[in-house]
This record gives sequence, structure tokens and C-alpha cells, in this order.
Amino acid sequence: MEKLTGKQTRFLRGLGHHLDPVVRVGKEQLSERLLATTDEALTTHELIKVKLQEGCDLDRREVASQLATATGAAVVQILGKTFLLYRRSDQMKISLP
Repeated sequence: MEKLTGKQTRFLRGLGHHLDPVVRVGKEQLSERLLATTDEALTTHELIKVKLQEGCDLDRREVASQLATATGAAVVQILGKTFLLYRRSDQMKISLP
């Protein structure tokens, strides 16, 4: 994944503000099924919100980094137990500034 500029990051944060979490990390933590679900969601939406649930014992920054690395995405924002991931898809639904 290419590095996002500050302007692109701010733009994506604005878009992600109103999104509902489509991936939830629970007590299974970073399973193969979770990675597949995240990959599929990124392919479909490009920008997704991921939420860490109570059962997840991992650090939020670690989870965000590992999911981003495994799926080829960029971490746009980490806020509380929620973070945004972005990966450009072939359809390019989001036009970055």
C-alpha cells in the first residue's frame, strides 16, 4: 500500500466518521477467518471501520498494524477501540485528493 498524504488521511477520516464498524475483533482475535473477512470488506468498500470488542486482549495499535499488513491496507485513524483501514480497489470507489 502506498503511503497516504496528510490531505488524503484527513479526507478519509471525514468519510469514515459516519461509517459503522463492518469488522469486529473479539476473543478469537486475529484468526484466518477475521483476516478473510477484513480483506473482503476492503475489496467491497475500500474504507472500513474496525472495532475491538471487550474480549480482545491485544493492543489496538498492534491489531490495526497487523490487519493492515496482512491485507495490504493503510491505517487511516485509531480512535479509542475503533480504527479505520483503507485499501484502494480496482473499482476505485473513493477518489482521493
